[in-house]
Amino acid sequence: MKVITNSPAETRRLGEKLGKLLAPGDLIALTGELGAGKTLLVQGIAAGMGIEATVTSPTFLIIKEYPGKIPLYHMDAYRLAGPEELLALGYEEYFFGQGVTVIEWADLVLDLLPPAYLRIDLEHAAGGEGKRCLVFSARGERYGKLLEELKRNVDTGC
Repeated sequence: MKVITNSPAETRRLGEKLGKLLAPGDLIALTGELGAGKTLLVQGIAAGMGIEATVTSPTFLIIKEYPGKIPLYHMDAYRLAGPEELLALGYEEYFFGQGVTVIEWADLVLDLLPPAYLRIDLEHAAGGEGKRCLVFSARGERYGKLLEELKRNVDTGC
């Protein structure tokens, strides 16, 4: 599924819609260049999950945890020396825990991801500074169903 958002507010609202559909154990893998809107999307996901805390990029911390009815584990692989550093952080506790895990720069640790997850590639879109193109791809049955539900709630703009 491909979605065009016309502003940062639309990107955040898309994240909110996704966040409302997430369940414990879900994994979202985000890719995109600097400034593509990954953290903004996570802010929306957190809002959709009912998390009231201010969500910021975990670049220098690698992992930030946000409590909620379902906890949010926000990871950033950008500064990792390699996948082995994520191994040392005990990533399995997050991937297979009771929260939702969202990883920015997931393309740097793809080999460590379980077989099932939702991937979202974010890109700048032509026609405006705030426009983004988000390409969603489901890996596994759970995420295929999640994507179908999201499609029913989103105007793709395509």
